[in-house]
Amino acid sequence: MLENLLTPRTVQLRQAGNLKWNEAIQEAATPLLTEGKIEQSYIDAMISVVEKNGPFINIGPHIALAHARPENGVNEMGMALMKVDPAIDLVSEEHPITLFFVLAASDNTKHLEALQELATKLQDEDSFARIENARTVEELVNEFKGVKE
Repeated sequence: MLENLLTPRTVQLRQAGNLKWNEAIQEAATPLLTEGKIEQSYIDAMISVVEKNGPFINIGPHIALAHARPENGVNEMGMALMKVDPAIDLVSEEHPITLFFVLAASDNTKHLEALQELATKLQDEDSFARIENARTVEELVNEFKGVKE
């Protein structure tokens, strides 16, 4: 399922520059907005949830999984990834993030398979190392396709 969600259209690499965490979520989600899978209201909701609840979307070392409720503007299930360099602090310097995943779940169950696949990838040391060391969108996309370089 990830190979259908994390594609050259939804995966980005960029220099972090002066991006703040909320701007990074906006940028990471932009491909889903462009494809019509989400509305701007969904991006606003993802940012608002972090502002209210803190950096709970920091799900592992340097990994954030931004999401909100489907009714906040999801038209169709989707996922995006923006890898940044250097890390951007999510709310505080205790939460440096280089991998900003965005999940747009259209209901409460359909996305679970994608999340399971993502968790498996991120928990596999070799796979995670390839993601962390990837220098091109193609390398990232191939990792989620299961293509070995």
